[in-house]
Amino acid sequence: MQAGGCIWLILYHPRVDPGPLWAKSMRTILFICTGNTCRSPMAEGIARHLLVDRSSEVFVASAGVAASEGAPTSPETCETLRRHGIEFEGHSNALTPEMIRNAHAILCMTKSHAELAEFLVEDDPESIARIEMLDPDRDLPDPIGQGQAVYDALADRLMKLLPDRLDALLKDDES
Repeated sequence: MQAGGCIWLILYHPRVDPGPLWAKSMRTILFICTGNTCRSPMAEGIARHLLVDRSSEVFVASAGVAASEGAPTSPETCETLRRHGIEFEGHSNALTPEMIRNAHAILCMTKSHAELAEFLVEDDPESIARIEMLDPDRDLPDPIGQGQAVYDALADRLMKLLPDRLDALLKDDES
């Protein structure tokens, strides 16, 4: 597209923050971790897999509180997802206040992630109310650098947690 002598290249990537479209067109579930290369993309991939037959009205995304924009998803995460029959390719997204404001549910891997997300939208009590821990009972530790078995164990934990969490979120949306 060309406008006033400038050339504009418009790209769309399904894992990049689509901004206000989230809030307007579909329910959005946002997973948050630190670097958006291990835990949150794993949760995103598993959630998409679990929702594939249930709802086309849900957009699932992930971001990191300290993510380097565009870093690849860890090979261990991709391998773990592949072992569960989930194809996933992605790059990290840095968490923004707009992502939080436009998401209907924000699920954090640790209490510190939730606190940082709350800080980003400290002037917005409605957004803060939608920020929760993915596992209400405990933090989900970062597997980075700990070997494939730790990633596999995290996936097993997510596979146990996510069906109930997604059911509750979708039930809340229906009421």
